[in-house]
Amino acid sequence: MPTNSSTAKRYRQSEKRRLKNRADRSKVRTATKTFELAVKAGDKDAAKIKFDEMVKLMDTASGKGLYHKNTVARKKSRMHKLLNSLSAE
Repeated sequence: MPTNSSTAKRYRQSEKRRLKNRADRSKVRTATKTFELAVKAGDKDAAKIKFDEMVKLMDTASGKGLYHKNTVARKKSRMHKLLNSLSAE
């Protein structure tokens, strides 16, 4: 445990941030999974809605520094390719 007041405060702050970041990452992963399930089911309309939600969460997380911008760009690109595969069928 921290030994003085400044380290105690830093510990409290970092713990609060860690929990918030963890929750935000979890939201992104959940949104990704629901999108993939909609694609697997072949439902274009639901997949489009889920894709938009997922992109918004990813962009927000990237803006907060949870993900690098290139990581988000790569994941969005791959998911968009999945969405477009529904249109091709």
